[in-house]
Amino acid sequence: MSEALNQFKQPLLIQLETEMKRYIEQHVQEKSLRESMIYSLEAGGKRIRPLLLFVTMASFKKEVDFGAVQVASALEMIHTYSLIHDDLPAMDDDDLRRGKPTNHKVYGEALAILAGDGLLTMAFQLLSQSQLANDKKLLLIQLLAETAGSSGMVAGQVADILGEGQSLSVEELIAIHQRKTGELIRFAVLAGGILADQSQQTIADLAQLSTHLGLAFQIRDDILDVISDQSVLGKATQKDELAEKNTYPGLLGLAGAKAALASEMNQSRAIIRTLEKEQLDVTLFEELLELFSLEEKGVKK
Repeated sequence: MSEALNQFKQPLLIQLETEMKRYIEQHVQEKSLRESMIYSLEAGGKRIRPLLLFVTMASFKKEVDFGAVQVASALEMIHTYSLIHDDLPAMDDDDLRRGKPTNHKVYGEALAILAGDGLLTMAFQLLSQSQLANDKKLLLIQLLAETAGSSGMVAGQVADILGEGQSLSVEELIAIHQRKTGELIRFAVLAGGILADQSQQTIADLAQLSTHLGLAFQIRDDILDVISDQSVLGKATQKDELAEKNTYPGLLGLAGAKAALASEMNQSRAIIRTLEKEQLDVTLFEELLELFSLEEKGVKK
C-alpha cells in the first residue's frame, strides 16, 4: 500500500474503530452480548467498505467529517453481522475468521446469532443519530436498508445457498454476487458520492464503478480460495468446491477467472478516468484498487 493512502486512512480508521466500540459500549447493557458484538468487530480486516466511502468522498475534495465516520461505522456493523451469520453451521460452517475462532465457536450459536442481530439493528440506530443533515440521513438509511436487505445482500445470500449443488451459468453467478458481495460495496461508493454532494450523473457513474468493483472483489475471493492457504487468508480454503458452490474458477477455470478479474478491474479504471473529468482526484482511488489485486495477497499473476 502506498504511503499516501496509508497516511490518509490511518486516522480515519482509528476514528472508525473508536466510534463502533464506543457506540456499542454506550448502548448495549447486556455484558455477554456486548462482548460478542465487539469480538467480531475487533477481529480485524482491511475495512475495505469504509475505505471506499472515505476515498470516494475525499476524491471529490470533500472533507471526511465525523458524520461520514458514523456512516462508515454503520456500514461496517452491517458487514460484520453478515460475516457472523455466514460463519454459522447452517450457512458456511466456518471455524476461523481472520485467523481467529468464529463468533459461534467462542460464544455459542445462539449468542452469535443475537450478536449479528444486534449489529444489524444498531447500524440503523447509529445512522439515524449521525451528525448529518436530515435529507442525507434519510436517503442513506433507505439506501443501506435496500443494499443490505431482502433485495440486496440477503437476497444474494439466499440465491447462493439455493445454487449449491446446481450448475449455474456465469450470468446467474454474476447475478448472485452482484447482490451478495456487490451491494454493500455499492452502498460504500454511493454514500461517498452522496456525502460529497455529487450530481445524479456522477452518482450513476459511481454506481457503475461499484458494480465492477463488487464483482472484482468476489472473483478475487473465489480465486484465493483455490490458490491461497489458511495462513494467508486467516480462514479455511478450498471449501467452496467441497460445498459444491458455484465459483468463477469452477465455471471459467483458474486462467479464465483471472482474466475475468482483470476485465472488471480494467472497466473500473475506465470509469475512474471518466469520473476524473467530473473533478475526481484519482490518486487515492488508483492506490485503493491495489487492495483488489491478487498481488496484494502475495499471489503472482
